[in-house]
Amino acid sequence: MLKRPDIDVINICTPSGLHADMAIAAARSGKHVIVEKPMDVTLEKADEMIKTFEKNKLKLCVVFQRRYEKDMLTAKEIVNEGKLGKICFGGCYIKWYRNQQYYDSADWRGTWKLDGGGVLMNQAIHYIDLLQHFLGPVQEVFANCGTFNHKIEVEDLAVANLKFANGALGIIEATTNAYPGLMSRIDIYGSNGTMVIENDAITSLHIIGGEDIVDKTEKPGTGANSPAVLFENHKRQFEEMIKAIRTGSDIGVDGKEGRKSLEIILAIYKSSLSGKPVKLPLTDSLFLNEVL
Repeated sequence: MLKRPDIDVINICTPSGLHADMAIAAARSGKHVIVEKPMDVTLEKADEMIKTFEKNKLKLCVVFQRRYEKDMLTAKEIVNEGKLGKICFGGCYIKWYRNQQYYDSADWRGTWKLDGGGVLMNQAIHYIDLLQHFLGPVQEVFANCGTFNHKIEVEDLAVANLKFANGALGIIEATTNAYPGLMSRIDIYGSNGTMVIENDAITSLHIIGGEDIVDKTEKPGTGANSPAVLFENHKRQFEEMIKAIRTGSDIGVDGKEGRKSLEIILAIYKSSLSGKPVKLPLTDSLFLNEVL
């Protein structure tokens, strides 16, 4: 396949721990790559990917399709335009359910080597990406992770306190134990207002001196109790990638952007293993050797 001249871009949807090796092989064959999240399971592999694509002057796109949801685009504009004022808090809550059969459906699921982690790395990574996308870099994490209701190597529940570089505080709560699957939620508090996003839709927006928006209609919990995902937002991200290849324009989630949520999750794992706060940026992810 890599030798075929009629193939310009390859979409990698294999187990997470195989992403980097396949992407690098594709780049060395002159192919652009769209790779599913996470881009790989270690910072070393992620950095090797980024360098290889830069060296070969090729496009690398990491799939975070929820950034392309219409309400997420609106939420980013609201934050960027300063409508909420100075942000003091950002929290994301992923209250989903996966049964044991889900993890048993493939040998790689729930393993450190090929899944790279549990609920944080496989499910919550989308909302961790969005949280840092809205609030900016994370400066420090202090976390606890555990495995409670599944026969897997990795975590099915995690709670983390965050400090952002802009001074804001934050929380990540993520689980696949919330039967029958409840919701995803992002809360953002600022000096001038509050925004709540539930199941990828803005459900509350309160701005001082402005009109309140409260949407009480029940939103379907995408991914709450099933790994099934609609393709519409993938389509928007893929179209952006095609345009970038044809015109040389930028990609919203390139390798460096896709690396950010990976680093946050690895810092959470390091904090949980050490029992101590961990500062970012991380210099390496070699601490994973303790669990691999």
